[in-house]
Amino acid sequence: MRFMRQSLTGLFLLSLTLGLLGVAGSMIFDAIEARFADDSSGPPARERVFTVNVVTAEPGTVAPELVAFGEIQSRRSLEIRAAAAGTIVKLSEDFEEGAEVRPGEVLVQVDPTKARYALERVSSDMLDAEAEERDAIRTLELALDELDAAEAQLDLRTKAFERQVDLRERGVGTAAAVETAELAQSGARQAVLSNRRALAQAEARVDQADTRLARTRIALAEAQKDLEDTVITADFAGTLSEVSAVEGGLVSMNEKLAQLIDAKALEVAFRVSTPQYARLLDGDNRLHQSEVKVSLDVMGSDLTATGVITRDAAAVGEGQTGRVLFARLDGARGLKPGDFVTVRVTEPELQRVVKLPASALDAAGRVLVVGEGNRLEALEVRLLRRQGDSVLVRGQGLPGRQVVSRRTPLLGEGIAVKPVTNTGGPIEAPAMVSLSDEDRAKYVAFVEGNQRMPENVKKRLIAQLNQPEVPAQMIERLQGRMGG
Repeated sequence: MRFMRQSLTGLFLLSLTLGLLGVAGSMIFDAIEARFADDSSGPPARERVFTVNVVTAEPGTVAPELVAFGEIQSRRSLEIRAAAAGTIVKLSEDFEEGAEVRPGEVLVQVDPTKARYALERVSSDMLDAEAEERDAIRTLELALDELDAAEAQLDLRTKAFERQVDLRERGVGTAAAVETAELAQSGARQAVLSNRRALAQAEARVDQADTRLARTRIALAEAQKDLEDTVITADFAGTLSEVSAVEGGLVSMNEKLAQLIDAKALEVAFRVSTPQYARLLDGDNRLHQSEVKVSLDVMGSDLTATGVITRDAAAVGEGQTGRVLFARLDGARGLKPGDFVTVRVTEPELQRVVKLPASALDAAGRVLVVGEGNRLEALEVRLLRRQGDSVLVRGQGLPGRQVVSRRTPLLGEGIAVKPVTNTGGPIEAPAMVSLSDEDRAKYVAFVEGNQRMPENVKKRLIAQLNQPEVPAQMIERLQGRMGG
């Protein structure tokens, strides 16, 4: 019992001590709150100053660059079609997909038997027409001789008749002799008419012979052309594509056998907007022959070529906008018709323009410049061109001012700033390392097996890991996640 009484007494004293401590703490807390409530003066307010990157607006002459996408095509291409029907009896060894051929090279030989027979038959008809022409000419010559003889006979009969008439008038001749001479003259005149008729018939026969000979010559030329059409040659040097003919195959008239493309006469066709097209016109409303540069990205090693704009399309396609331009390329090494390339066009130079980062311009066409007391001022400018991450602008009072290179929602007119000049120097390229096949497979397996990583990030990382050289920083991060 004594032990229980002492224990209860101890608990009571402990509880009383804790209660007194709580009351004392509450009194101290209330005293502190009252102290702060009585003190109405706060800490002195101080304006926040933002650090901003600025660039100096320096006007100059800039040749803007227009970026578009186009397709490589050949200025000269030819569909090789069969000009004669028949069996292919011979093919060139170079008549295959992608083969290069020379001008005048025999590509296809169609069976010429029927064409050769037709040519021989027309040649025989030609001989007959020539013989008939010669016979008609000889007949004409005889008709001319007979007419001359008949006319001479008529002259003699006419003189004899005139003599008999003169003798009768002098009383020497008789009327019977005059009548006889007159009858002879009439017969001679009738013979002349008959010979003239024969001469006309001979001349008509010569004309018919000439016509037949001309028709036969035309038929002979057609037969010769048909025989020549059995042989198909290359009109110019180029590369064969879409080859479909085989030796021994039967082809019909005008059947397509292949396509011949001149790989050295390349051009690029690309579409630009109407405002961009208007900027490429000169003072005479003619298309300016601007320089172009095309590039094809092939796993980091670009195929490039240069050229000059030569023409534009005659009409706008149905349901399309803008304009289609054509540029002739020079030395397009590695490019092929059908390649989809990036086209960069150098526009005419712009004078007195300022080049700024695109992030410096807002939607209202204003930039922030550092004014007196390092406070920001809004300045309106006119946007002339967008060049990737940069813009070309003009504005009154802009030259020589310090422009904020990157706007943020916290920046505005009247804000105090601390300007930091952006030198715009080249960015140091990241360090690159080469991976062994074993390490590359290990990193790719880790990325593929990471369930928390988004799929688009996985694809990008795997594509970078498959490159010959990989950024060293990316490898360090992967090693950190893999635990070294």
